[in-house]
Amino acid sequence: MRISCLALSWLLVMPRQAVAGAQQPANSRPQELALSPGDVVRISIWREPDLSGEFLVDEDGVVTLPLLGKRSVLNVPLSRLRDTLIADYGVQLRNPSVTITPLRRIYVLGEVARPGLYTVDPTISLAGAVALAGGATASGDLDRLRVARNGKVVLDRVAAGSSLSAVNIRSEDQVFVDRRGWLDRNGAFAASALLSAATLLVTFLIR
Repeated sequence: MRISCLALSWLLVMPRQAVAGAQQPANSRPQELALSPGDVVRISIWREPDLSGEFLVDEDGVVTLPLLGKRSVLNVPLSRLRDTLIADYGVQLRNPSVTITPLRRIYVLGEVARPGLYTVDPTISLAGAVALAGGATASGDLDRLRVARNGKVVLDRVAAGSSLSAVNIRSEDQVFVDRRGWLDRNGAFAASALLSAATLLVTFLIR
């Protein structure tokens, strides 16, 4: 009897441990953000407004910066890029303070108030990107998000709470907000029609 109880306890505990292990791998580390072609890099240098601004990363992964000229930034971790810019600007500036923010240029389309191209921080959620486009319309469904790349759907029904970086959204990707199903959009009308039909049927049977 005691052995059976121990076996039952083991069966109840093991799935929970397995799930916990799957959700939190022991050696997992978040991948550091880097820039890709089509991205925009926002650079702020303290007390140097003429050197600060937003700069487009071209198709070769090169960005042209004031005072420094062309710099290759393709897949360079942001921490390393920041250190490089501090060193480069430090040749002509005294103790420069540099802040770097990567931005993705994505299309937010479908059932949104203002569809179009938006420059967004990759750390925000897909729902945040939709909010920049004025939010979903009355017919839009945030549970029905799709991401297309080069004419192909790469993500379907992706969670709206996922950050752009977590699901590997790239510049030029298209985020679609699909329309809610007919029953979702017309549930009240369908219920009213069904109730009316039921009332007529009951009235007919009573007669």
